[in-house]
Amino acid sequence: MPDLNPEAMEFFLNRRSRPAKTLQAPVPTKEELLPILTAAGRTPDHGKLEPWRFIVLQGAAMDRLAELARARGVALGFDEEKITKGAAQFVTGELAVVVVEAQKPSEKVPAIEQTYSAGAVCLALLNAALASGWGANWLSGWPSHDRGFVETGLDLGSDERIAGIIHIGTEKMAPPERPRPNLETLTMWVEA
Repeated sequence: MPDLNPEAMEFFLNRRSRPAKTLQAPVPTKEELLPILTAAGRTPDHGKLEPWRFIVLQGAAMDRLAELARARGVALGFDEEKITKGAAQFVTGELAVVVVEAQKPSEKVPAIEQTYSAGAVCLALLNAALASGWGANWLSGWPSHDRGFVETGLDLGSDERIAGIIHIGTEKMAPPERPRPNLETLTMWVEA
């Protein structure tokens, strides 16, 4: 007989990300964030390679990255709307954790599995923040995929990339409900 955890299941069945633009101070302290990061680090990781790492952004770092996103957008020839949208998560955010995919050489673990592990860390981090009572949202946006932005702004190596940016804070309003997947159309049952 399985060892049920109805509270955890209830959480997963009802969890909702909070829009990043609705998050405000206060944000977790270092002491409050460490258990959240620890929970995220317990993600499935074939070969125990830890093909990811964290960068915690707060305060002036957010302002610096907003300015860099604007400058990179201009350099890339983007229109003002796209530039503003790329900088917005850093303008409105108070604290964010960047999950950096940092693949490790391995004959046993394919690169795609390391990518999946980094994505799983993002979801685990998001859920750990929500379960801790914070509002949280997983974002990316064009700056996350721009080599100039990630190498200049976050000092990422040429072999690293952003898996996600998890914004964490206090929600100032209840998030709207949204349509959920229709499992009948997405599930195939195979019995033989």
